[in-house]
Amino acid sequence: MTDEHQRDNERVAVPAPLYGEVQVYQAMTILDISRGGALIETPFALQLDSLHDFRLSLGERSIVVKGRIASCQIGELKEGVVLYRCGVEFIEASGHVQSAIAHFVEALKLVRKAQASATPPPIVEGQIAD
Repeated sequence: MTDEHQRDNERVAVPAPLYGEVQVYQAMTILDISRGGALIETPFALQLDSLHDFRLSLGERSIVVKGRIASCQIGELKEGVVLYRCGVEFIEASGHVQSAIAHFVEALKLVRKAQASATPPPIVEGQIAD
């Protein structure tokens, strides 16, 4: 093996399999949001009381907030795919994150108030990490 292909640290074989988890962001749709949580829709169920990091795109801002799954149930069947609706309680949010969410929620309220038509509010994009 040439010097350019050698590792900085030697790998050591383990006598039995070791198990772990990998954090992967998956797409989700936020159906509604408040300062304390959100209702999300995903193509997979989330375990009750499990904790996840949520990356939320709030207009021009992007934040990451930890959330606890407070509820999760089958929402609907769309084009042969089951969609789950999960209630998320935001926890351990920093002041910056709380402020960003609060400003976004207030902006949504103002937009809703200003709209005379029954146009639904914009859907927020986000990702979830296990």
